[in-house]
Amino acid sequence: MDIGVVAGVVLAAVLVLVGLFKLMWRVAEPNEALVISGSAHRTEGLGDGMGFRIVTGRGTLVLPGVQAVRKLSLDLNETQLVVDCVTHQGIPLKVRGVVIFKVGDDTVSIANAARRFLDQQKMIPDRVHIVFAGHLRSIVGGLTVEDMIRDREKLTGQTRAACGSEMEKLGLIVESLQIHEIEDPTGYIKNLAMPHAAAVQRDARIAQADANLLATEAEQAAFARMSEATRDSEILQAGYQAERDKAAAAAKQAGPLAEAAARQEVVVQETRVAELEADRREQQLQADVRKPADAKAYEQRTLAEADRDSRISAAQAKAQETELAAAAEATRVKAAAAAEAQAAETRGLANAKATRATGEAEAAATQARGLAEAEAAKARGLADAASAKAKGLAEAEAIKARAAALAENQEAVVAQQLAENWPKIVEAGAGAFGNVEHMVLLNGAEGMSEMFAKALTMGGTGLGLARQLLSSMAQSPNHPTTTAPPAPASAGEVIPISEQATGA
Repeated sequence: MDIGVVAGVVLAAVLVLVGLFKLMWRVAEPNEALVISGSAHRTEGLGDGMGFRIVTGRGTLVLPGVQAVRKLSLDLNETQLVVDCVTHQGIPLKVRGVVIFKVGDDTVSIANAARRFLDQQKMIPDRVHIVFAGHLRSIVGGLTVEDMIRDREKLTGQTRAACGSEMEKLGLIVESLQIHEIEDPTGYIKNLAMPHAAAVQRDARIAQADANLLATEAEQAAFARMSEATRDSEILQAGYQAERDKAAAAAKQAGPLAEAAARQEVVVQETRVAELEADRREQQLQADVRKPADAKAYEQRTLAEADRDSRISAAQAKAQETELAAAAEATRVKAAAAAEAQAAETRGLANAKATRATGEAEAAATQARGLAEAEAAKARGLADAASAKAKGLAEAEAIKARAAALAENQEAVVAQQLAENWPKIVEAGAGAFGNVEHMVLLNGAEGMSEMFAKALTMGGTGLGLARQLLSSMAQSPNHPTTTAPPAPASAGEVIPISEQATGA
């Protein structure tokens, strides 16, 4: 036999077997149950003689033409409840709700549902509505409207409990029961709520009034804050305007003030330059005139002091020598007198002679001591005279040196004296303003600067006058060497330097 024919036969057989298997194999979806009838089957929990087999969630073999396969849906279903009821008080109500149910997942529930609804699955919601409507009317008839409104869960629980056994017989289970609405055609519920509504309305009006009051207070406070802010803004604007005006006025005066400050700075600098020049001249005079003169005077004074000290030492030595000689003479005389007295006593002379000799010896000793003290006092006097003479010679030499320096450079000496007394001269020049209570300056800061400059430069004018005075004194052969001191100035009076120099 040809291999190709064999292969074709085998393939055809396989295809036939696959087709037969596919035709005979049935698989139950997760949301359905297969009810297989046509042969006697023993179903667990249902006893014998059922005549059908239930398959869920798996596959099974079915003999075509011998067994029939039908599907029972296990999906959720719902039915809307609209039931007219009468309460225990005789008040008619209309209850609206919804029931969500499904065929039970156990074999007993599927078998019960298959016996009753296998060919009438679309009529299950109507049958469930009939069951729940009857029990709901019965339960509502035993309740009051207040009970139903206040405890709706109680109504739901009683309804589910009452329908549970009947639903179980039908092979159904209730997943959820909700009462959505209770309609009151007579207005009982509305009237029942009116006192509470009135109280709520009253509280609402009170709350609204309180809210309006708070809002009004808040608005008034806001208006007050707005007014306060406007006031503060106007005050700030006025302050800023005043500052701008002040700045503008300051800007207008900046030029004159800057010029006056510059002139004042110039005057200050000129004054400082004058002070520095005076200091420089004073230092120059110190180096050129005063220090050499002081050195020369110190030399002469040192020499005179050395001469004086040597003379004093010589006089003191001579005085000590004289005292020692007198003491020795007194001792000698006393010893001689004592020896004489002893000799007289030994020779048996009278005590009177010895006493006289002793008195004479003491008198001689006293005389010798007096002579010694007189010589010492004379020596000290000579030493003091020599010291005074040496000091006078030193001072004379110093005066002579200063006079020589004055003769050689009168201007330098005068400048030195003026530099030493410059603070007193400036204080005297400024003292003229001490008793002035009111002063009027016609040219402002410039006049003030000029006035202080004149007061500070009076020393320079005094220097010129002193130079003229020295020149006139040098030309006059008989000018006096001493002048009477000027009379003291009264408070607030300024004496010119020329008058102080001449004593006028």
